[in-house]
Amino acid sequence: MIEIIAISGSLRAASTNSALIAALAANAPTDCRVEVYDGLGRLPIFNPDDEGARTPPEAARLIEAVTRADGIVVSCPEYAHGVPGGMKNALDWLVSRDAAVGKPAMLVHASPRSLYARAALAEIMRTMSFAMYEETALEIALLGKKPAEVEAVLGEDANRQAMWGAIEAFSGFIRSQ
Repeated sequence: MIEIIAISGSLRAASTNSALIAALAANAPTDCRVEVYDGLGRLPIFNPDDEGARTPPEAARLIEAVTRADGIVVSCPEYAHGVPGGMKNALDWLVSRDAAVGKPAMLVHASPRSLYARAALAEIMRTMSFAMYEETALEIALLGKKPAEVEAVLGEDANRQAMWGAIEAFSGFIRSQ
């Protein structure tokens, strides 16, 4: 069984990125388990003085989840042409840990407009030594849609198949590492 942790870089209650991550988890192949990490908003601001024995519980939970997972999937919005602070903060908690080193990672997208954040997030994660899977890009345009519309789009057969295919391809990449 391939274990994947999925993180939405958005804290919004009606986040399209969070909806995409949840739909990925629901549409994963039977030999993959996608666990949605829901603690982004509870992470304290990263402070190197709080590492080691002083690591806050939510940061320790994130570090353990990423360490335990076979791979990580991230769907992240773009704010002011950059990665939102909450997502960057989560990554900062992983910087000095082995959790990221060689860990297969895939970015998925809920908006065709997040080009700056995509590039910045990929660069940050490559710098942290994540093994970035970039062969199959999954983008399902959800930007500007209301929750019912998002649910309908994510429920379309073609999109469900695309999500299944993206996780299947990513799990193949994980197995090859």
